[in-house]
Amino acid sequence: MRKRTKPMDGSDGGEASSSAASLTRGLEILRAFTADDASLGNQDLIERTGLPKATISRLTYTLASLGYLHYDPVLGRYSIGPATVSLGYSALSTNPVIHIAHPLMQSLADKTGAAVALGARDGLEMVYLANCRSMSPVSLRLNVGSRLPIYRTAMGLAYLAETEPDLRASIIADLIKAEPDKKTTLPRLVDEAVTSYRRQGFVAAFGMWHSYINAVGVAFRPTDGSPLVAITCGGIVDIVPKDLCLKSVGPDLVRLVQDLRAGLAGQSDTTASAGSRRTENARQRPLSKG
Repeated sequence: MRKRTKPMDGSDGGEASSSAASLTRGLEILRAFTADDASLGNQDLIERTGLPKATISRLTYTLASLGYLHYDPVLGRYSIGPATVSLGYSALSTNPVIHIAHPLMQSLADKTGAAVALGARDGLEMVYLANCRSMSPVSLRLNVGSRLPIYRTAMGLAYLAETEPDLRASIIADLIKAEPDKKTTLPRLVDEAVTSYRRQGFVAAFGMWHSYINAVGVAFRPTDGSPLVAITCGGIVDIVPKDLCLKSVGPDLVRLVQDLRAGLAGQSDTTASAGSRRTENARQRPLSKG
């Protein structure tokens, strides 16, 4: 089919182009907020987006009037509004991968004493879409919405290892553009991750993100056409030392992904049993304060 070159209403498309640009910039403003930001001021948004002050002022006013941002007149700062929260909740609550993966992730977190998370790529970072923690007081305290560097985490390296070669090369090029000093080390790091992933089915990262954190990661490609995700299990080195990661946690994570694939295919016995174990474990745990 030939691509349409003119709007059906006879206009020149200038208005549509302007609307698309405004939409793009509005989304850039929303993306400027991270899980660590309680609120941002106009100057913060200017620095993070590179947009002019007048554009920021106009679009934040519009986003606030639509409920995507909340404006505090006392502080003169913005926070994520209920309309944005609603969109995110709808996306997560209706995602079958997250729904089936959650009890499996919690079971692994309870077994290892570590944290298990599921994430997807957003630009040059990985974003948590789901997270499960054990009752350990020293478990990683990251939450849904947390962002991690893609090339220094097991989650990100597993994602890159599973990504198609052309897309992987494009991501590496963008990473090098952002950090030119990594021109030599970054491709080698990703190549090692790809080799490890092919050989043992998972990628390990020892002290790469923070010196005291070890983790393993496995990617998962849903068969329903939804985006590639990665699942990671990690914690401080005292809880998940290197040997344990390689001999136990990594293979356990590979089995989790196999169970997830079976659950999505309608074979829910493993998922149900994991959920039952989680419920039983919860009943046996003492209530924690705060």
